[in-house]
Amino acid sequence: MTNRFRVGYLGWVPHPAFLETAATIPELDVLRIPLEGSEAEVISALASCHGYYAQASRQELNPAFHAHAALLAQLPKLLMVGSYGAGYDTCDPDDCTKANVLLINQAGGNAEGVAEHAVGMMLALLKRMPEAQAAMRAGRAQDRAALMGRDLRGKTVGLVGIGHVGTRVAEILNLAFGCRVLAYDPYLDAATISARGATKVEIPALLADSDVISIHSPLTGETRGLMNPASFAAMKKCAVFVTTARGFIHEEPALLAALQSGHLAGAGLDVWADEPPPPSHPLLALDNVIMSQHTAGVTQESRGNISRIAALAFGEVAQGRMPPRIINPEAVPAFKARYAAAFGRALQG
Repeated sequence: MTNRFRVGYLGWVPHPAFLETAATIPELDVLRIPLEGSEAEVISALASCHGYYAQASRQELNPAFHAHAALLAQLPKLLMVGSYGAGYDTCDPDDCTKANVLLINQAGGNAEGVAEHAVGMMLALLKRMPEAQAAMRAGRAQDRAALMGRDLRGKTVGLVGIGHVGTRVAEILNLAFGCRVLAYDPYLDAATISARGATKVEIPALLADSDVISIHSPLTGETRGLMNPASFAAMKKCAVFVTTARGFIHEEPALLAALQSGHLAGAGLDVWADEPPPPSHPLLALDNVIMSQHTAGVTQESRGNISRIAALAFGEVAQGRMPPRIINPEAVPAFKARYAAAFGRALQG
């Protein structure tokens, strides 16, 4: 049995707030594992840990260190994985459950940053800022009427998913712009969605009625490919598409076709199939696309929030309590039993 709960992280943390907060919790032992060593050396160090603070971006982390079955099988002491953010692309919930490992995320910690980014993209696209900038740089901006935009105020905005980020987007749109907000979220009833500032609709109505569609759902088997050729064709003529969620929810070739045909007026993309996309990616060449490299939640405030709540979640477990934001609740009974065996006490909660 041991007294301190050891958490390992690879290379870097998203914000100093993680280390600063962890330092205030005596029961936590934080181990930095340098990535300069071999894969075997990294895994050997991680095998000494009860917790794994895992990078959340799949293309920033060596696949050998993703919290999937192959890695988990080599970490017999591991009890808990916490992702760096709301997303957990590098962690397989089913594999964690099979290994009796609890998986948590930091949902809500970056909601303000992502919501502001999404609304900013809506404004920029409706005002045709990317097109105006491209025209000015090319010396073809003499005809201002050719760049006539639209106001966001009073528009109908459809949200796919209305969790932490979607709720904040709805609040901004309602209070600042008087928008009519629709939301498709099969896991919430109409009353809950109404309390979050939107009207519950099914996906066909959302596609047909929205001037702007913004994606705020996780990438799952249900949402993968949700925005496909048929979905984009069902959107309003000259509607705007925005996503700050995850790549693969929208099919990039289908979006490209909808933009090139003129059916959609523009797109704001913070997430991609490959991050970053190659410079030759055809969507990057379109003047009516505003793009960013999965940076919606990369603000000083958001990074500080997600890092702080991650440290507090590990601290809860270190001090004998269940953490919040559990992704795989079915793993809880086995996780509690393993914790009791390792620390000689039962978890509370």
